[in-house]
This record gives sequence, structure tokens and C-alpha cells, in this order.
Amino acid sequence: MKTKLLGIALFTLTLAAVVYYPQLMANNIKVDPPINNHITVEGNPKIDVVFVLDTTGSMGGLIQTAKEKIWSIATTMASAHQIPEIRIGLVAYRDRGDAYVTKIVDLSSDLDSVYAALMDFEANGGGDTPESVNKALYDAVHNMSWSQEDQTYQVIFLVGDAPPHMDYNEVRFPEIVASAIEKGIVINTIQCGEIPMTVGPWTQIASLSHGKFFQVEQAGGAVAFTTPYDEEIATLSAKLDDTRLYYGTAEEKEAMRGKVAATDKLHEGASFASRARRGVFNASASGRENLLGHNELVAAVASGTVDLNELDEDVLPAALKPMAPAEQEAFVAELADKRADLQRQIQVLADDRSSYLKKKVEKAGGLKDSLDQKIYDAVKEQAVAAGLEYEDGPTY
Repeated sequence: MKTKLLGIALFTLTLAAVVYYPQLMANNIKVDPPINNHITVEGNPKIDVVFVLDTTGSMGGLIQTAKEKIWSIATTMASAHQIPEIRIGLVAYRDRGDAYVTKIVDLSSDLDSVYAALMDFEANGGGDTPESVNKALYDAVHNMSWSQEDQTYQVIFLVGDAPPHMDYNEVRFPEIVASAIEKGIVINTIQCGEIPMTVGPWTQIASLSHGKFFQVEQAGGAVAFTTPYDEEIATLSAKLDDTRLYYGTAEEKEAMRGKVAATDKLHEGASFASRARRGVFNASASGRENLLGHNELVAAVASGTVDLNELDEDVLPAALKPMAPAEQEAFVAELADKRADLQRQIQVLADDRSSYLKKKVEKAGGLKDSLDQKIYDAVKEQAVAAGLEYEDGPTY
């Protein structure tokens, strides 16, 4: 995937055709990077995926679809045999003269915080056909903290309904794609709706970057089934979140307070179905890092990474500080038992939910033209280069 010679060649060709111009300043939303990690399994393949989303007025249905489906997409990507580590980033874009041109949510394994930012995305602005696609694509390629490790599937999904402005003084997509290839990034393009002028550039961007072009209905064409298990999974998932205890320096604890706030926000504002999809993702091996974050004491003690008796009082969670050592140990052990029981219950319900959805999909004729299936097919084909193998189809 990371074929430098090909990247340099394409870069040279496109540089001759496209003039380099200075970029507009983006409004950046940064998700804090990990501080410590007692969870990641060293050597696992990695997936870095950035969704570049048109958030102009015509895209309300697609944005709502993204809010409902991002957890399913994460679970689909997590279903590889090799248990990948997953990070997601977002670029929202509109056009010059709107409230913003681009907003960036950096790549992060803290998907709760990424999702909390996505919840604030709304459709507005636009009004003419071309949009600031070039600027958004530039930010996705150049202003994200892409992994530098070789065994990483790096992919952008560009989603919108209108073509790029080619009359602005900015770097244009042929040169941006050349940079993406040099970095080992694949770009898939998803056209929502049927504006004829969008087909050409969307097809060209995908073709140049060895990606796929999809055309779907205006709202995205994703499968949006709910199930009888969603509310219970969402409720159990919230209880599971309450078993988390964070320790460490003041800075480390503050970072995790931000994660907890993001979790609280999604429990308050997301649908039961979306929260159930999150619960299913968190039940997967790849979802463990999103569930726990970093410096989580219950998991650290259970794994033997941390000896509770050796921690200084100032790094302890506030809930443990008033307790005697024996009480602290009993409290942490009780949380560990509660967590294990909740995880078992969620897994049983997740299996029941999966069986229910499988029957719904079969009854609907297989849904081979759905956005879910198209994303799965692209990921399955493209992620092979990073050592990832998929067999089970998309998760709904």
C-alpha cells in the first residue's frame, strides 16, 4: 500500500497540472491522545479511518445516518480475525461564507469522544452546488495524526453530494490524492444523491487513490433496523461504564474525566439503537480500549499491571481515598465481578441481536446494495495489505 515510488510519480504528474495555493485555516477539534495504555496488544494490525462529511443543508439525512451507524461500521472493522486496533477521525466541511469551512476531530481510539463531537454536527449552509471538498480532503490527508506503522490500514471515506470548487486558490484534489498515496492512504468516495457534476470528480478521486466509488441515496442508504434487544443492551452498557475507576496524575485523571463526560453526553443524547451498537462494539476485543480508556484501575489490578497497595494516595481515584486498604481491595474486586457479569449479559444479548438482524437482512433480500455492504466490501479488499482478513460480512 505504501508504494513510495508510485506516490512520487503521481505527485510529480499532478504537481505539473495543479498549482499549490495556501490553505484556509480550519476550526480544529482535538481529541486528547492516549497518555498511558495498559490495554493494547502489541503487534496487532491497526485501522485508521477518517470520515470526511459534507454538513451543508442538503445532508441532514446523511448526518443522522452517520450518528446512528458509526458504531456498526467500527464493529464491522473490528470483526477481522486479527483483532485490529481502531482509531476514527472526522472532518466536517461546508463552504466559504458558511459558519465554518472545515472542522476537524483528530484520529483517536477514544471513540466516545469522537462520537460526542459527531453529535454536534448539523446540516446547514451551502446553497450552491460546489462545496469546499478540496479543503476538507486536504485536512484529512495532512492534518490528521495518521499512524506511522507499516501494518496499518489507512482509509478515508469522502461522503457528500456536491462536487469540489475548482475556482478557489487552494490545493486541488489531484495533488492531494498524490500526497495520500505517498502516505499509504486509500480514499473511498460516497456520492449521496444524483447530482451529475459530482460523479466525475468523485470517481477520479477514488480511482487515483486505489479506492472505491459508491453512489447511494441522499440519506446514505444504510441499514437502519432497530431490535427488541437495543434498550436492554444500552442500559447494561451504561451500567458497565459505571464500573470504571481512573487513577494517575492530575493530568491523566483530567483526560479521563473528558472521556467520561463524552460518554455521559452520548447516553443522554443518542438513540437506544445507537447506544446498543456502541455496547456491541465495546463487547468486542477491539472495543475494549474505547470502553476503558487509559489508567483504568479495575482492569489494571485484575491484569496484575498495578498493585493497589503500592499506589500513592494522590494517584488513587477519589472514591478510594477515604477507604482503608482492605476496603479498597474489596471495592475494586466487587467492581471487577460486576463488570464481568455485565459483559456476559451484554454478549448474550449481542448474539441474540445479531441473529435477529441476520433474519431481518435475509428477509429483505440480503441488502447487497446497502451502504453497510459496500463499505464492508471495500474494507475487506483494501485491508488485506495490512494483514487483515474478514469473512462474516457487515455488522448492522
